Amino acid sequence: MVSDPVITVAELADLRANGEVTVLDVRYVLGGAPGRDAYAAGHVPGASYADMDTELADPPGDGRRGRHPLPDPGRFAAAMRAHGVRREVPVVVYDAADGTSAARAWWLLTYHGHPDVRLLDGGYAAWVAAGQPTSTGAPSPEPGDFVADPGHLPVVDAEAAARVAREGVLLDARVAERYRGEVEPIDPVAGHVPGAVSAPTFDNVDGQGRWRSADELAARFAALGVSGGVEVAAYCGSGVTAAHEVLALRRAGVVAALYAGSWSEWVSDPGRPVATGVESV
Repeated sequence: MVSDPVITVAELADLRANGEVTVLDVRYVLGGAPGRDAYAAGHVPGASYADMDTELADPPGDGRRGRHPLPDPGRFAAAMRAHGVRREVPVVVYDAADGTSAARAWWLLTYHGHPDVRLLDGGYAAWVAAGQPTSTGAPSPEPGDFVADPGHLPVVDAEAAARVAREGVLLDARVAERYRGEVEPIDPVAGHVPGAVSAPTFDNVDGQGRWRSADELAARFAALGVSGGVEVAAYCGSGVTAAHEVLALRRAGVVAALYAGSWSEWVSDPGRPVATGVESV
């Protein structure tokens, strides 16, 4: 696994010019225009479009696995092979800017055993701002050889997430208003997992979607109670932006688990407790 999962525009440009790399466009906005439309309008040359709902998640079922269940490993690997993903070739993923959707692809590929997956700092906006070339053509990559080998990153279920909230640090990656239960635009119940700490994932980047330094991230998470020897996990609404939190923690030197079902799964069981307001660190 690479030491820093974030790559700069200059580094990606060098990889494209002087080496081999598979590039995946993962632009996605929950409830917004399809990312495929943005991809068709312009993308990094050679990039394939990876669809959040059909390739990076299984169809939602009865709510027990949340709104974006982790995809079946075999189906996920087949989708990645269709995009040309090979185990021995680096993969770079990007979205519009901040990485909050591309991090899902980073997490899934890493979890399933790809050893060299990185996320483009600043996303497509940074690529364009740097004057790099763009394309509107869809590539036809040769099929890859990627085979899923799940388990290379930790995951927790609802029961384990509740335990981490009691005994370790469970980070809630949603915006603070949703954590406090003041608003809930998507799920049927507002609030958070009791004992969880608010840690909005958007604070991992600056106003231009560029990643904060490893030292800045380490200081941020330390202030939220993350320290050596403490078990850490993260969740969000459906397990997408929480992958961004896991990546940020990785940059800060912390291995954190993903609660993949997240809040949408948690509230599917009316017997699970719900907290509102702010909890102290």
